[in-house]
Amino acid sequence: MRGWFKSFGFYMLVVVIVVYAVFPFYYAMVTSLKTGAQLFNVDYFPFTWNWGNYLAVFEGQPFGQNILNSTLVAVAVVVLSLLFGVTAAFAFGRVCFKGRRLLLMTILGVSMFPQVAVLSGMFELIRGLGMYNNLLGLVFSYMIFTLPFTVWVLTTFMHDLPKELEDAAIMDGASPWIIITRVFLPLLWPALVTTGLLAFIQAWNEFLFALTFTLTDTQRTVPVAIALISGGSQYELPWGNIMAASVMVTLPIVVLVLIFQRRIVSGLTAGAVKG
Repeated sequence: MRGWFKSFGFYMLVVVIVVYAVFPFYYAMVTSLKTGAQLFNVDYFPFTWNWGNYLAVFEGQPFGQNILNSTLVAVAVVVLSLLFGVTAAFAFGRVCFKGRRLLLMTILGVSMFPQVAVLSGMFELIRGLGMYNNLLGLVFSYMIFTLPFTVWVLTTFMHDLPKELEDAAIMDGASPWIIITRVFLPLLWPALVTTGLLAFIQAWNEFLFALTFTLTDTQRTVPVAIALISGGSQYELPWGNIMAASVMVTLPIVVLVLIFQRRIVSGLTAGAVKG
């Protein structure tokens, strides 16, 4: 009987956590299918399916361009973060040099600064480089927060790879780049998927830099575009359109997490247990 109560309590706790995490997104989906006065009715199931809000999001603003901007920026951040992260992880995890641990801790420490603390300095740097109101400026600024985490996770994973593989490749005359791309890279897939997906999510959802470093509607990303959706007056926000836009930009992240969930778990737990 005691074991039954423990199992029941465990599953009830899981249900509470799932409902707490999923209900806001579910209610956003329900609200996105309402129009007019229906928006103010508390319904937990969409009795009427009105897709007009999804079409209205693309009217009067370049929301399709905003989605494309977010996709380009997020993909570029992931590619550059993984490229620099893998090469840096090889240096930190496989090459012995003086000051390696101090440098690695410094890289990790950069990610501890809040965005607002570096906002003014980044603004002057972005403007000085001529990347203001340009997607390149967003890619450059997002790397400050995605690259340290990528380097740290990949370094831990790289350090745990068998040294015999590297020694055998060196004896066969392989260069460091060949060792990284043909020997280590196939073994790094769990860590690459984990860090790449987390970098994609962070770049996709980032708001402060995207709001500060872009000026025109055609250069903005989806978080800023959703925040700037307005109705006829200051006090009449089109909540249906806002919820529809939120659902559209959240679904790709949900799908990616569901597809790569096994890789994410194995990547996050890599190196946690050593036999």
